[in-house]
Amino acid sequence: MPSPSMPLLARDGLPRCHWPKSDLSFKYHDQEWGVPLHDDRKLFEFLVLDAAQAGLSWETILKKREGYRTAFAAFDVQRVACFTERDCRRLMADPAIVRNRLKIQSAVTNARAFLAVQEAFGSFDAYIWQFVTGRVIVNHRRRMSDIPASSRESDKMSRDLKSRGFSFVGTTICYAFMQAAGLVNDHLTSCFRHTQCSELLNDA
Repeated sequence: MPSPSMPLLARDGLPRCHWPKSDLSFKYHDQEWGVPLHDDRKLFEFLVLDAAQAGLSWETILKKREGYRTAFAAFDVQRVACFTERDCRRLMADPAIVRNRLKIQSAVTNARAFLAVQEAFGSFDAYIWQFVTGRVIVNHRRRMSDIPASSRESDKMSRDLKSRGFSFVGTTICYAFMQAAGLVNDHLTSCFRHTQCSELLNDA
């Protein structure tokens, strides 16, 4: 019998990847991780959140996600691009987010670079998916240790984003972004979401 101390979603007995540890991360794993994204606002959200994660756990960022939505205007990129130094000082005093000045300033800088990409490519979606030639990379990992921290695609993405003025976009952050935004399907083959996310390819 499952322990009552286990997260609620873990008690359903479905096979999953091993990294979710709480109801919050189980819900994220089951509903969002690896789902192909083509909405620019959501893509900007994960760009901000994955940059904020640097040096921290994803669980920490998930717990602060609502705080980020409030602090960064529901991830309205045009509004964030207009943030001033006064806004950055305000955010540095906000305990609902990670109070790291470089990460806060990066979100504003990246919003401005994001708008430039939209102007050049029509959408950030059109730009970012070119790094996987418009198709989800479906991996077949059997163990968590098989999942790399980066890839050739994330290396290329990182270089190009940096050349366009983005910050906190190293190849490891880019690979985490690719996983979150569904550019790659890194669910373990034993996880029930591996097949489900693969079936979403026709809708991507």
